[in-house]
Amino acid sequence: MTRRALITGITGQDGSYLAEHLLEQGYEVWGLVRGQANPHVSRLRKHIGDVRITTGDLLDQGSLISAVERVEPDEVYNLGAISYVPMSWQQAELTAEVTGMGVLRMLEAIRVVSGVSASRTPGREQIRFYQASSSEMFGMVRETPQNERTPFHPRSPYGVAKSYGHYITQNYRESYGMFAVSGILFNHESPRRGAEFVTRKVSLGAARIKLGLAGELRLGNLEARRDWGYAGDYARAMRLMLAQDAPEDYVIGTGQTRSVRELVAFAFRSAGLDWEDHVVLDARYTRPAEVDLLCADPKRAREQLGWEPEVSFEGLVTMMVESDLRMLAGSARPEDEPSGPDHW
Repeated sequence: MTRRALITGITGQDGSYLAEHLLEQGYEVWGLVRGQANPHVSRLRKHIGDVRITTGDLLDQGSLISAVERVEPDEVYNLGAISYVPMSWQQAELTAEVTGMGVLRMLEAIRVVSGVSASRTPGREQIRFYQASSSEMFGMVRETPQNERTPFHPRSPYGVAKSYGHYITQNYRESYGMFAVSGILFNHESPRRGAEFVTRKVSLGAARIKLGLAGELRLGNLEARRDWGYAGDYARAMRLMLAQDAPEDYVIGTGQTRSVRELVAFAFRSAGLDWEDHVVLDARYTRPAEVDLLCADPKRAREQLGWEPEVSFEGLVTMMVESDLRMLAGSARPEDEPSGPDHW
């Protein structure tokens, strides 16, 4: 029978790639959006026409229960969050409510609709739940590379909220026997990434300068190192986690790190430019508490899920720069580009 999936945050980068992947696998895909007039839905429908929409809000428990009752999903993917790390300092309370407590509300919605309690465990065909955890939970890292057993030390309200979501997912798995897992995903990017994220800021900046639309690009810390991969690859890993016989958490990443400086240099080189002629350091873009190094150890995902990234760092950056050059040359936004980090 056709499996049915409900995705929160479907209008964001990850949600759109996951929806595409699940449709290719024969799923019936539903997206949870806030309000009937959500401006991102029409853009999503133009790009992924077979997605069905239901309303709900990660701030509203009742709306989530109603959505789960209506859709009757086999799988729920909770990707909705305030996902832009710098914004989490400006809106710390809202980040905690959406990115942290929103996970609890969705788990409760699944538990209530399924009739699960401490004395009644889920049946064999229970709803399976995926939580989008983040490498930002590691923060001030205790060891490198980071794996499923590495302790958390988050360095932002976003990382703290994601840590809560991760642990409450684990708690519901252990307390109620629910099939609930977390994917600890390292940085994953694409041409659909919002323009405020550093990778997209760099690819757009290089494209604008190449086309004569700008003369400089202002950035903060160029020495921070990240494990960057392609978002479409990571969507495959999400589905694989829910396809296992037993619920377990997995680290997903490439196992290779690059500095922001290397990202900038390669992006500008892809556009035929020398970055040192155009990039200006600006202290306004430095985080209050920086995360200096994140690097995944994806051994467990490789061995147990059979997952491997297919797009290289160089291929990813080239893809993003070329996409932005086409988009800017055509003087139009790409239909599949999320307009910001607000995708809950």
